[in-house]
Amino acid sequence: MIFINISSGIMIISVASPLSQEMVGLNVAAAASMVGLMGIFNGGGRIGWSSASDYIQRPTVFLIFFSIQIIAILTLPHVTNVILFQILIFSIMTVYGGGFATLPAFIGDIFGTKELGAIHGYILTAWSLAGVVGPIVVSSIHDFTGTYTPAFLVFTLLLVVALFLTVLIRYDIKKIKEEKKDPVYKIAN
Repeated sequence: MIFINISSGIMIISVASPLSQEMVGLNVAAAASMVGLMGIFNGGGRIGWSSASDYIQRPTVFLIFFSIQIIAILTLPHVTNVILFQILIFSIMTVYGGGFATLPAFIGDIFGTKELGAIHGYILTAWSLAGVVGPIVVSSIHDFTGTYTPAFLVFTLLLVVALFLTVLIRYDIKKIKEEKKDPVYKIAN
C-alpha cells in the first residue's frame, strides 16, 4: 500500500513542472512556483492527516487517501483549467505526505509497538523503491508515448489495488478485534 501511495506521489513530484507546462500551459516560472507550493501541501498533509487519523482511524484515512488519489489521477489528464489542475496536484501532495506520516501509527495499530522499528524499516525500503520506480515509470511511458495519460492509467490501476488492500486490512483488523473480545480467545492466549 505504501509503495503505491509513495510511487504515485513521487511520480507527480518528478514531472510536476513539465506536466503543468504541457497540460495546462503554465510558463516556467509559474510551474516552478507550483512545485514550491507542493512542498507546503506535502508538509501540511503530514500534520493534518496524521492528526485526523487519531480520530477517524488509520484504515479509514488510507481509504480516503487512495480514493482521493484515484479521482485526482484519473481527472488530471482531462483538466485544462489551471486552478483545478493545481487543486488536484496539491490534493495528491497532501495524501502523499499524509501516508508517510500516518504509517508508523498504522503499523503500531496492526502489529503493536514491539516490532514497530523493524517493520517500519521494511516499509521504508518499499518507500525508497517507490522513489525510484514512480519517476522511472512515468518518464518511460512519456518517452514511449509522448503523453502522460497512459502513466496516469497505470498508476490509477495500482491505486485501485492499494484501495482493495486497504479494505482487506480494514476487514482483518475488525476481525482480530472481535476475536480478542471472544472469551475463548482470551483463555487460549
